[in-house]
Amino acid sequence: MKRFFEFFKPYRVMGVLAPLFKLLEATLELFVPLVMAAIIDDGIANKDNDFILKMGIVLVVIAGVGLAVAITAQFFSAKAACGFASDISKELFIHISKLSKKDYDRVGASTLITRISSDVSQVQTGVNLTLRLLLRSPFIVFGAMIMAFTVDVQAAIIFVVLIPVLAIVVGLLLRICIPLYKNVQKSLDKVILNTRENYSGVRHIRAYAGQKKEAEKFDELANKLQKNQIVNSRVQALMNPVTFVVVNIGIIALIYTGAVRVDTGVLSQGQVVALVNYMSQILVELVKLANLIISINKALACWGRIDEVLGIPVSEAGAQIAENRTKPDVLNAEKNDDKILSDNRNVLELKDVSFSYPDSSEPALKNISLELKIGETLGVIGGTGSGKSTLIKLLAGEYEVNSGSVSVNAPKNEIGIAAQKAVLFSGSVKENLCLGRDASDTDIRLALETAVADEFTKEKGGVEAEVEAKGRNFSGGQRQRLSVARALLKKPELLILDDSFSALDTVTEKTLSERIKNNYKNTTKVIISQRINSIKNADKILVLEDGECVGYGTHDNLMEKCDIYREIARIGGVSK
Repeated sequence: MKRFFEFFKPYRVMGVLAPLFKLLEATLELFVPLVMAAIIDDGIANKDNDFILKMGIVLVVIAGVGLAVAITAQFFSAKAACGFASDISKELFIHISKLSKKDYDRVGASTLITRISSDVSQVQTGVNLTLRLLLRSPFIVFGAMIMAFTVDVQAAIIFVVLIPVLAIVVGLLLRICIPLYKNVQKSLDKVILNTRENYSGVRHIRAYAGQKKEAEKFDELANKLQKNQIVNSRVQALMNPVTFVVVNIGIIALIYTGAVRVDTGVLSQGQVVALVNYMSQILVELVKLANLIISINKALACWGRIDEVLGIPVSEAGAQIAENRTKPDVLNAEKNDDKILSDNRNVLELKDVSFSYPDSSEPALKNISLELKIGETLGVIGGTGSGKSTLIKLLAGEYEVNSGSVSVNAPKNEIGIAAQKAVLFSGSVKENLCLGRDASDTDIRLALETAVADEFTKEKGGVEAEVEAKGRNFSGGQRQRLSVARALLKKPELLILDDSFSALDTVTEKTLSERIKNNYKNTTKVIISQRINSIKNADKILVLEDGECVGYGTHDNLMEKCDIYREIARIGGVSK
């Protein structure tokens, strides 16, 4: 809970004022039955209209002051809860963005979405209710019991017996409800995961006619969620009737005892009404308290899930790689060390890199070593499952290596990556290219021209042309070219093209490659491709097979010495 209180620290003043104002409201509420008793015994019994009017004004004043105090308390509690939840959401979003791919995969996208939305909302509700009711409800319950003793000790014994019975009943119901709610949250995670998978893979599902099977799977998960929610709701639904039954038994006992004592002249009618009112106050507050405890436990369960994500060390998320990219001697190289900027500097260096995915018995990469200097181009080729994409993930810092080292001697903001599956966001072409950065029109124009994206962009309305979510209004090749243009706009020192020419025809690909070579001469490039024509002119070519380097050199050299490379060339129709 240490992190919880750190988040709440800026709102501690409001967190104190809100319950204090609620206690003031509760104190005023406890005096209402006594005023009503006075009206009945002294006003109505004596037909004293002036007294009734005075006490009526007192009730109005109590109600008015109580309303003002309650609104003030609500304001402080709502402001503290909303600000607290907003801070958690921001920190959670920032922290998730720093997670490594390994941690991201381990936790799961669906549960991360649930935690940053539903769980934060539950925590906000829990904090809000806690500030308003955690002190108020017990104060009313015990205050009403104490006030009952001031009216009549014998009748107040009923309160002493009734309150522990109610506490036991409420405690038993809560003990059942809390585990049930955790099951509901787990079921909700599974439904969100299944929904996300179906939406993202809808084309594949339709292509293999899997709609019926997926619908049945979703129905099964949804029915399980529904079942857990129904069971939980049924138990919660018992709270009010069981509490009402116990309290009404107490009221019956109170009225019976009061009637007898009124008949003997020990109590007045007004005092009996006051006792019944105090009993009713206890009933209302116990119901509120029970619901509050349920909300608090929900909030605590949700906070535990949030804290689990915030507790993932960023160091495990590739922080060391990020630190290497932003070393002062690299960022300030232009000022501090002319040698670093020489053509002999290795922009990229891998030494005996080996990597295995979590829970995988076989390594995805084994003993990979290479180096690239300023302006050089590395081509990476290999069959499916050879480790090409894994290599890119290591270069991008998504995973940490198991052994060896990856040195990317370039600032993180000077690394451009264009993936095979181009991701575009709703907005304009310019917004997609810049992604929050400032860029001149000249730089944007150069990036679009280099990526052979200027013509179709003009046809759609220029850089202010609308881009639908996921770039639905652009073809696959157009999305890839915009993705390349976005990477080029950073004027990267290291450019990584992860099979980002796969949707392009041969002529467009050749034009794009030539323009990158001419316009970004000092940019070091890593090109992943399935086609030899895309990488044959690279300074160095890495051939991967089952995660191992089976060839490393120039095209001519590999054609002479590497059987796997020659076979890929033969299949691709490349003879030399």
